[in-house]
Amino acid sequence: MLPGPIEPAKLLKLAAVVAVAMAFGACWSRKPDANEVSRVPAGSARDEMGWALSDGKRSKVADYHGEVLVLDFYATWCEPCRDSIPKLIALQKTYGPRGLQIVGLNVGGPDDRVMVRGFAHDLGITYPLGFPDKSLTDSFLPEDDYVIPQTLVFARDGKLLNRFEGYDKSVERDLEKAISDALGK
Repeated sequence: MLPGPIEPAKLLKLAAVVAVAMAFGACWSRKPDANEVSRVPAGSARDEMGWALSDGKRSKVADYHGEVLVLDFYATWCEPCRDSIPKLIALQKTYGPRGLQIVGLNVGGPDDRVMVRGFAHDLGITYPLGFPDKSLTDSFLPEDDYVIPQTLVFARDGKLLNRFEGYDKSVERDLEKAISDALGK
């Protein structure tokens, strides 16, 4: 025997549970395969990909040649993203004088953009925040594997060195080692 119709209140609760589960599923921690870096174009095509900073100015990968650049793709509603912020702030403070620049790029969607200012204030974010161009997200965030945060480390010459998906203690440790190694070169 089939159950009767679902009450609207129960249906609404079920929809909310599914939405929350999908949101958190999109930002869980997972380490990528060791050989996986990205399907990113090389050279000048990659260097021209960019983002709009929260102050309205534009930047691109090429603007940071000579520095170790870390791009952190995040959303304000993503708990692992929030967990990673204190470490990113500490890395910028520690390694910034040696040539590190971290840039946070919001990929949480149009409704999330309005949350960025309060998010940055609440978490004490001191590095620049922006919104990536579609070409940047298409190249760095595989359509079939949209896990956030995703954190990319570029060498001083603009070459992509590492890609980290999700956030946990091993990512924290490996990210710092990748940055330290890149700055030492």
